[in-house]
Amino acid sequence: MKTKDFYFDLPEELIAQYPSGKRGEDKLMILDRLSGKTQNVTMADLPQFIEPGTLMVFNNSRVRRSRCYAQKITPNTGSQQQVTKPVEFMILSHISKPQGASETKTDTVWKCMVKNAKKQKLGNQYQFADGTIGTIILHEEFKDTEFRAVTFDTILDEAWFEKNGHIPLPPYIKREDTEEDSERYQNVYANRTGSAACPTAGLHFTPDMMEQLKAKNIDITFVTLHVGLGTFLPVRSENIEDHAMHEEVYSLSEETAQKIYAAKKAGHKVIAVGTTSVRTLESAWREGKDTTDKTFCHTELSDGYLETGTHSTSIFIYPGKNFHVIDEMFTNFHTPESTLLMLVSAFAGKDHIFDAYNEAIKQKYHFFSYGDAMFIK
Repeated sequence: MKTKDFYFDLPEELIAQYPSGKRGEDKLMILDRLSGKTQNVTMADLPQFIEPGTLMVFNNSRVRRSRCYAQKITPNTGSQQQVTKPVEFMILSHISKPQGASETKTDTVWKCMVKNAKKQKLGNQYQFADGTIGTIILHEEFKDTEFRAVTFDTILDEAWFEKNGHIPLPPYIKREDTEEDSERYQNVYANRTGSAACPTAGLHFTPDMMEQLKAKNIDITFVTLHVGLGTFLPVRSENIEDHAMHEEVYSLSEETAQKIYAAKKAGHKVIAVGTTSVRTLESAWREGKDTTDKTFCHTELSDGYLETGTHSTSIFIYPGKNFHVIDEMFTNFHTPESTLLMLVSAFAGKDHIFDAYNEAIKQKYHFFSYGDAMFIK
């Protein structure tokens, strides 16, 4: 299957540059994935389209202020150092065992995506806003990539990121982040910091909407997947089967797994809110029987079970891949030729998705992170 098969022409004015005036006041398209029929409603109408007893699974990861700027330190002829123009870093995750750097404190080494990476060489030093110094060290896995291993002269905790970092808005939002983004680019239920991008399907949900869902006997539970930059990296291969996803860390609790088993056993549906929740649940599915749990036979999960705990995944879901856990999906409208567009096409059928997207363009829906929403039934 060709990457170009997932291209569509989107008018630039439909790429949302700002959130809606008020959280939750967004358009909502309902898509029947069997018939392809659509309905155009609003987020306020969502509860009426969800059956009582349904279990909704949200990703509670919180966005870290991981976009940081530093100045490269250039040694002078004297004892002083001269700082030059700022370099942009996306500080992503700890590296537990930096290759070739066994003597470096591992709690200070981070995987970073660096702008103009080819110019950022081994041994370069950078000074961040508060005076912290970062040094590029050897890590063979990042050779000839946009990533670098950076060791810092202090431990980076969340207070450090709050002081030095910016909200990492996606590249299709053509502006700098603002104080409004600090609140609006976070989900109201997010409580586990670690994402480099927001699981944006959740941005449509307000505390009031969550209470409305519960009042209708719709159960709510959470998983955690810390979103990496693979979300934004393009599919560069001609054939989508040749694309390799970056790894992301996810956690599935025993409580959430048991809720899913119970919903399936009772004949209720499981809705994944966002593609990250989809990827978490489908990554956690294992074929066969869980010998550690005799409570359920698990035949409701395509003759498999859910492996709980914290793991990493590079799962890539595209047309032809099977879904083992979810029955319905709440999501945003995704970018052309993206892995996210391929995922929803796998779930609802490429033709149905593209017909729905054409309808959304005609109806002036807004697309991408700050855009409108789709509920696939």
